[in-house]
Amino acid sequence: MRLAFMGTPEFAVPALDALVAAGHDVVAVYSQPPRPANRGKKLTPSAVHQRAEELGLHVRTPLSLRQDDAAAEFAALNLDAAIVAAYGLILPKSIVDAPRHGCLNIHGSLLPRWRGAAPVQRAILAGDATTGVMVMQMEAGLDTGPVRATTEIEIGHKTTGILTSELAELGAELMVSVLSDLDAHPCVPQPEDGVTYAAKIDKAETKLDFSMSAEAVERQIRAYNPAPGAWFEFEGERYRVLAADIVAGGSIAGTIWDDQLTIACGVDAIRPTIIQRAGKPAMPTADLLRGKAIPAGTILQ
Repeated sequence: MRLAFMGTPEFAVPALDALVAAGHDVVAVYSQPPRPANRGKKLTPSAVHQRAEELGLHVRTPLSLRQDDAAAEFAALNLDAAIVAAYGLILPKSIVDAPRHGCLNIHGSLLPRWRGAAPVQRAILAGDATTGVMVMQMEAGLDTGPVRATTEIEIGHKTTGILTSELAELGAELMVSVLSDLDAHPCVPQPEDGVTYAAKIDKAETKLDFSMSAEAVERQIRAYNPAPGAWFEFEGERYRVLAADIVAGGSIAGTIWDDQLTIACGVDAIRPTIIQRAGKPAMPTADLLRGKAIPAGTILQ
């Protein structure tokens, strides 16, 4: 097929690779414009932008697709379909309707559950047992379009980073399968029941709330790993917790029990196993505590 690909983060890269490997003619790649990154704040192309250039593909980085000229340029590509994966820009109707077979989106949840920007994190935070990836025919609403194919997987104790990588690979395989025979993957409307919205993660959410159960706190840790990171504050400094075990027992929420940094929660406690001080590399908690003691009896606010 003659395709455009529209994506920005690492999640979308496997799908781009799979489409090219399958022999499709990717005539244009759309990605969000380069952004300042790292300490030098140097303008850095997105993961998709970089990979597309490595593949020798033409890249476009419009700030918006709502202008008439952007829609005209897109229509002039004469596409069979546009493939969308975590692009990050809203597609107006003029874009959605332009390709012969419309725009097909790779979405990392079991729709209609977790429509929106952060489906992987929200599924982990909610304690969902399973999630998945779907190929959806796009329409004007937010992730409301009919579904052509689904793959479901267990969440278990995975972090957002691990789960996102798995879903990216599964989504790439699923999209190639759908494009190989659209008639064999007809559009099925989403159920009207069970709709939930995966709002973008707010930084205020990432502070660990020890008044919750240890199970819920541990889900916070996994949901915000690798970024932006769940954290607590001690002596005015932030400590990012990247992994933790759940420990049975009770005490005043936020109190450190022992010399292993076991922290009481609303129910039971967590014991961080991988932790990171600001400006320092991540390390086992035991290594951190040898250089920076956080004594038992300390109450974390």
